[in-house]
Amino acid sequence: MALVVAQEVPTSSSMAVPHGPAGVGQARHRMRTQLRRGGVSESVIDDAVLILSELLSNACKHGRPLGDALAGDGDVRATWRVDAGGRLTVEVTDGGGPTRPAPATPSVTAHGGRGLNIITALAEDWGVRDDARGEVTVWVVVHTDVHDPDAGHRRDDFATRITAPSVPALPSLDFADAFDDMD
Repeated sequence: MALVVAQEVPTSSSMAVPHGPAGVGQARHRMRTQLRRGGVSESVIDDAVLILSELLSNACKHGRPLGDALAGDGDVRATWRVDAGGRLTVEVTDGGGPTRPAPATPSVTAHGGRGLNIITALAEDWGVRDDARGEVTVWVVVHTDVHDPDAGHRRDDFATRITAPSVPALPSLDFADAFDDMD
């Protein structure tokens, strides 16, 4: 007689990630593996992994490590969980920094500044939480129900959720106006 024991897949994970690019790949791999074991759809996992990458990159670029460590020497904390209702939340906590996380409006040629706009486009919701020790946590609700059969399918408003820089209105020009001075 064989005894079958069901394995419970962790619905949450928390890990220290080195303050710098070294640990980002390890965190992404761990998240992907755990969410797959939990039965989360690949498209939701892809969004969650991208969001985690953006949050960790921002924490390492703009925030200090946790505790009293110097930049590059300490850690930031990455956490993700699927609650009982199927809501997937990702959080990254750092030691704070000189600026608050806020979406930017970078120029077309800028090499960065789009991370929080990408998160806004992919996620259901996100925000920032401060604590008394100066730590800053950026939290993201990736999807409200990862068990929904439509989980991960792009919403109709996906493209409009990215905030584009405003463009000043151009006066209406008539082609013939360009030749007015030639008479």
